[in-house]
Amino acid sequence: MTAPRHVDVLVVGAGPAGLAAAARLAAAGAGRVEVLEREARPGGVPRHSAHGGFGTWTHPLTGPGYARLLTQAAERAGATLRTGVTALDWAAAGPVLSTVGPGGPETVEARAVVLATGARERPRAARLVPGTRPAGVYTTGELQQAVHLFGQHIGTRAVVVGASDVSYAAAGTVRAAGADVVALVTEHPRAQTGRARARAARLGHGTPLLTDTTVTELLGHGRLSGVRVRHRDGRTTVLPCDTVVFTGDFVPDHELARRGGLTLDPGTRGPAVGAALHTSRPGVFAAGNLLHAVEPAGTAAREGARAAGAVLDFLAGAPWPDPGVPVAVEAPLRWIAPNRVTPAAPPARHVLRTRIPLTRPVLYVHQDGRLLHRERRPTALPDRTLTLSARWHDRVDPEGGEVRVSTG
Repeated sequence: MTAPRHVDVLVVGAGPAGLAAAARLAAAGAGRVEVLEREARPGGVPRHSAHGGFGTWTHPLTGPGYARLLTQAAERAGATLRTGVTALDWAAAGPVLSTVGPGGPETVEARAVVLATGARERPRAARLVPGTRPAGVYTTGELQQAVHLFGQHIGTRAVVVGASDVSYAAAGTVRAAGADVVALVTEHPRAQTGRARARAARLGHGTPLLTDTTVTELLGHGRLSGVRVRHRDGRTTVLPCDTVVFTGDFVPDHELARRGGLTLDPGTRGPAVGAALHTSRPGVFAAGNLLHAVEPAGTAAREGARAAGAVLDFLAGAPWPDPGVPVAVEAPLRWIAPNRVTPAAPPARHVLRTRIPLTRPVLYVHQDGRLLHRERRPTALPDRTLTLSARWHDRVDPEGGEVRVSTG
């Protein structure tokens, strides 16, 4: 086996979080900053998200434009981007990774590692939708890559499962490929997006949104011929189509974190972190949608930059913090991130998700029966971000029990 190759900071994943972290680290003089990306090109999910909504209000961009901007910033700052390279496992107790790429296997040792491996959509099998295995079944990412990266023909009539922003983006990709959207199907009682009306208008008034409806079976042999759906009243219907796109239902891509023995949060299923994005393994940080599946690209990029700040402090000699006090949520909330409160950490707002629609909810923060904070938030939907300020962090007893966040 060849000797390990040494870098100062190794960033795993060249999506918005990883690229933003690399750009800040390299610009700040952190030494040799290297980014590993298993895909052929950097940029992450925005690279094949041809719709708008990226960038800022004053400089709106499409996904590919945003990916290019982040890539160029990292390269100009002096970071090294290596594509087609996969991090397989941890080779030692410290920040040492086994990788494989075009040049074969390699061991890379770093002073610090930033995990930015992102999230993935659960495929049809993981959603337990029965039926045969015909062609024409996609997740959003598979669809966007097929259409925008490879120019593939996807079919003529598509059903999109879901009614979130991601679902409407998938429907737009279907139309860009020259196919018709037969229907959007969601188990929820309404579309889970504040911009649903505008998006629906762009799809055309003839595209139905079937609420309180679930896909129960895929039909067809060789090629999809239809999907069977069940409505809330128990009726079943077959929607003839040759393409179905399963959208949403994201999970963190946490395989490398799990293999490294990092503590995972039971709610997010990503690494447990505090506001400065330290993980439970010294020298290893995490950022982006690995921590919370899934938030917008801008949120991931900001977290990448925040993780870079913590890495710079660590390289300068700052001690590794204690695990901190866990933060958990109560139903109908699903998860919260960051999910640790550590003493002296810079405050950072929390992002949450809910299982059901909440009309102007009040969020309550308790520790050991003591009310630390209450905060009213705007109406929240299951596939939309809900935020909670960090104004209560200084009231947390570092020797106390778990902090609980509930709604009323």
